[in-house]
Amino acid sequence: MFSLDDKTTYVLSFLEMSGIFAPLAFIAFHTFRQFLFIPVVVVCLVGGLLFGTVLGSIYSLIGLTLSSFVFYLIVRFVPAFYQKLHSIKIKWFGPYSNFTAGQLAVLKLIPFMHFQLLCFCLLERKKSFKEYATSSFYTNIPVVIFYTVFGQFFKQFSPSMVIIFLIALTVLLVVLREKVVIIKWKDFFKSAA
Repeated sequence: MFSLDDKTTYVLSFLEMSGIFAPLAFIAFHTFRQFLFIPVVVVCLVGGLLFGTVLGSIYSLIGLTLSSFVFYLIVRFVPAFYQKLHSIKIKWFGPYSNFTAGQLAVLKLIPFMHFQLLCFCLLERKKSFKEYATSSFYTNIPVVIFYTVFGQFFKQFSPSMVIIFLIALTVLLVVLREKVVIIKWKDFFKSAA
């Protein structure tokens, strides 16, 4: 299996060979990286290294948003994929989890979180394509900016800095949570019995 450095090197060499079409190749690569199992963090970092902070962020945001659109279409047209992600969501987060868009934006910042699972959580909350597309765009902005700008420095963080960063993200998750959980009557008494 490839390490994170190997994946970064592979993406860099692929895009450097693209020449004038590098931005389009980068956006296409970002869009379809989910099928290659390459983490979002790696591609955003490479965007910052190749195109600079501003253009790298713009290209990454376009590619990641298009990736979310492709994901939406796959989930809508492949019911088995929907069921698989639904069972993973229940296993990881429980049957009553209902994340807000703010929480999902924060969760996307955590490098080891399953990006498609977070897109699925957003899809369950925003049923129409227009709502999903808008929320997807806005929840992708923090991850793109953070990893494009600060990704190159993240590798140099000390373990204590990483722990402080993860604690800060946890606090944000609690602050941005939905304040009400609705449990159906029959589910409440079924679990108590």
